[in-house]
Amino acid sequence: MSDDPLPEYPRPQLVRDSHLNLNGRWRYAISDDPPETYDGEIVVPYSPEAPLSGVNRQLLPGQTLWYRRSFDLPADFAGGRVILHFGAVDQTCRVWVNDVEAGGHTGGYLPFSFDVTDALRPSGNTLVVAVQDDTGNGPRGKQRLRRGGIWYTAQSGIWQTVWAECVPEVHVERLTLTPLLDDSCVEVTVHAAGGEAHVEISAGGETVARVTAPAGRPVRVPLPEVRAWSPEDPFLYDVTVSLGTDRVRGYFGMRSFSVGPDADGVPRLLLNGRPYFHAGVLDQGYWPDGLYTPPSDEAMIRDIATMKRLGFTMLRKHIKIEPLRWYHHCDRLGMLVWQDMVNGGEPYRPWVITAPAVLPFVRLDDRRHHRFGRADAAGRTAFETDMRATVEHLRNVVSLAVWVPFNEGWGQFDAARIAAELARLDPTRTVDHASGWHDQGAGDLRSLHVYFRRFRPPRPDGRVLVLSEYGGYSLPAVGHTWGEKEFGYRRYRTVDALGEAFVRLHEEQIIPAIARGLSATVYTQLSDVEDEINGLLTYDRAVLKLPDDLVRSITKRLRLP
Repeated sequence: MSDDPLPEYPRPQLVRDSHLNLNGRWRYAISDDPPETYDGEIVVPYSPEAPLSGVNRQLLPGQTLWYRRSFDLPADFAGGRVILHFGAVDQTCRVWVNDVEAGGHTGGYLPFSFDVTDALRPSGNTLVVAVQDDTGNGPRGKQRLRRGGIWYTAQSGIWQTVWAECVPEVHVERLTLTPLLDDSCVEVTVHAAGGEAHVEISAGGETVARVTAPAGRPVRVPLPEVRAWSPEDPFLYDVTVSLGTDRVRGYFGMRSFSVGPDADGVPRLLLNGRPYFHAGVLDQGYWPDGLYTPPSDEAMIRDIATMKRLGFTMLRKHIKIEPLRWYHHCDRLGMLVWQDMVNGGEPYRPWVITAPAVLPFVRLDDRRHHRFGRADAAGRTAFETDMRATVEHLRNVVSLAVWVPFNEGWGQFDAARIAAELARLDPTRTVDHASGWHDQGAGDLRSLHVYFRRFRPPRPDGRVLVLSEYGGYSLPAVGHTWGEKEFGYRRYRTVDALGEAFVRLHEEQIIPAIARGLSATVYTQLSDVEDEINGLLTYDRAVLKLPDDLVRSITKRLRLP
């Protein structure tokens, strides 16, 4: 058990010098009522189900998980407003500071905060959090209480960093940084209760622009000799914003994402106005010791850097929202991101979500909500609320290229309308409205999953063709499996056999399809996860199952002609 887990500043695009990290050892209890005594210690921000928490207990629906810790404020917090931040808590929680209720939150995947100034004392403060998690309903991602196959151990409670900061009465609440590459400028919006902010932009340590920005008003800032961001050159500009006595630091990258024809008129994904092939990997974001929570900042970096070393240019973050530091590392290392929204709803009907895997002609109208586990109107409303919040939360991520609202019919509904709403909320990125199947003819991409049949590019329909999941070839690495069960779409027993199959798949089916319109691929997957042993890496990330040079020999050919 670590006394100092994930100590890094959790919000890299809005950095203040005031920072109190509240991760570490808390007390915990599972009890219906506020406990008089606690069951033991838990290491936050690891869920009680995760080994790194030191608890190893499953929170069940109807139970309440209580957290408690004491803390003192740093001396430099005096005289300001204190904001208490939670990166993510799964799923519904209430928070008290010194027995004063600060507020609550429901959702499981998004950050929230409270101004707790008036409840604080100079020292000896107490923080209590009560959490309930009904894993079967609402946003749940790949979690399932009866785990197995492609469904993983359910986790609960606090799973991202808890921290506090001190701000002046009038302060920068958030920044919107929108690169406008064609116009050689960045649009800056300083969100605050009032006042006028001073914005300074630098490149490579040299100041390149200064501007005054009234709070809440977008201001375009011209940039000289713009250097575009790309996976090959992930150049980032630094930005400093001063508002009264408040000062924050952030960054942005100059890039654009769109769709358009190549020289032959074939619809392609465009990066900075030019056709660019997205050679991707499915990334579940699970860890054997931390479940949803990475064991360290270095572990996140290692995953991204390993896939980049192998020649991949994109990660599809699957049904999960990561801590902001993960996106920061994609920005600075140069890794494109496809971001899934978090699926949810009522229990899924197997014939709806699995039949199209072998019967690709099955296509259901997702306006018939009961078929997709979306009969509950409140659940549909909650999804759309979370979708809007997710867009705002990740709007400034430089590397985020594609939004994916629905995967394989899991809780899908009104996908054409949702795609239009996403495009309205964020016109700077493209939308894959129904990844896999139950295509409603909307969005920017025609998105296919192919595991059990040969991949043959379909007839063009005016959208960009992407193979958003494929492969899934499995190989157990002795000494690096999670349990006795094995799940994979095609099983192999030796590295040589797996390597031959990997090369044959790409040479016979994937690479030839690029000239016929294929513009992106997402190989399943980055690492093994529990029973799923179809990762390029083992679950513990200790073994890369295929030789580097073999994988690179393929990825270097996943390019446009």
